[in-house]
Amino acid sequence: MLSNLIKALHGLSVTRKAVADAIGISRPAMSAICNHGIWPAGRKEELQQSIHALLRESGASAATLAVLFETTTTDESKDHDMLLRKQPLYPATRKHFALFADPFGELTDANQVFDAAPDVKYVRLALAQTLTSERFIAVCGESGAGKSTLRRDLMDRVMREELPVVVIEPYVLGLEDNDKKGKTLKATDIAAAIIRTVDPQARIRQTAEARYKQLHDVLRESRRAGHRHILIIEEAHGLSIPTLKHLKRFFELEDGFNKLLSIVLIGQTELTQKLAENRPEVREVVQRIEMITLEPLNNQLEAYIAHRLENAGKRVSDLFDGNAIDALRAKLTVPGRQKSSTPISLLYPLAVGNQITAAMNEAAALGVPKITADVIKAV
Repeated sequence: MLSNLIKALHGLSVTRKAVADAIGISRPAMSAICNHGIWPAGRKEELQQSIHALLRESGASAATLAVLFETTTTDESKDHDMLLRKQPLYPATRKHFALFADPFGELTDANQVFDAAPDVKYVRLALAQTLTSERFIAVCGESGAGKSTLRRDLMDRVMREELPVVVIEPYVLGLEDNDKKGKTLKATDIAAAIIRTVDPQARIRQTAEARYKQLHDVLRESRRAGHRHILIIEEAHGLSIPTLKHLKRFFELEDGFNKLLSIVLIGQTELTQKLAENRPEVREVVQRIEMITLEPLNNQLEAYIAHRLENAGKRVSDLFDGNAIDALRAKLTVPGRQKSSTPISLLYPLAVGNQITAAMNEAAALGVPKITADVIKAV
């Protein structure tokens, strides 16, 4: 068993001692709660409410709070993974539905990006503004929400329109927020990545002070030559707090009134927690960065499906029958684990695409002409 409370505390960088002190119990009692689910006699409900309120104030997401006092077993984790696992579209399925392209496969053109959802449209416009003015943006969302798609859309526009924009993307393989779990990305590493990208012939200075001066000089010369610069960091939820604080100083690099660098952070919801307004250690960053969260499709579900099918030359009525979409919505909406919890929507593009692809494969195997509610429930 793995305690969701332990995971939440770790994700928020909140210590057990801090919680114990805040709710008025001893550290051993807090450890007993976290490790064994043993609560002080007669105080379970009271303490749960106090911890829930404390972590909400610390920036915990609704999804985290909904399952805060649950434990996740190996089997439960496996079931959740099965729900979101990548589904291939079989050749027999293509033939069954007369499909010449995978409706929910990788996007190959900017016109295929679905931006009817207000938050997606806003993110797309915000990223586009980095091409003409400097901005400091964090795009957050659950896995499969479409964050990387919007990054690719921005990159595609730079290449397609041959814009004088230099995009810097430091490698984030193995990135973690501490060196015990993986490799931290430090400010000096980011500086080196910017210098190498803007001036591939430059020899990177070894001392931090010399490297930062070199960085400023390289960006200034490039900007005077007519270029703009965008630093994009994927998996930004893995950045350490010190690095997040240093990024604010990167954003403040200037040449007169001209800022020299836009910064775009792309990460999962843990990034929102790290940049919560009530965390004093990141207040300088929070005051300057624009946080944008990609929400589930929810009311845009039908429009999203229609858009993706249109790209493959199909209509919704060609593939779906009766209440199939309602069944899909119900399947990807998880009830809260507590009576007062709000239902949790998993209606993100990747999860929706995987479920529909699995349903198409199942319909083809059964020989039924369209996806029905029963087929949705069966996969």
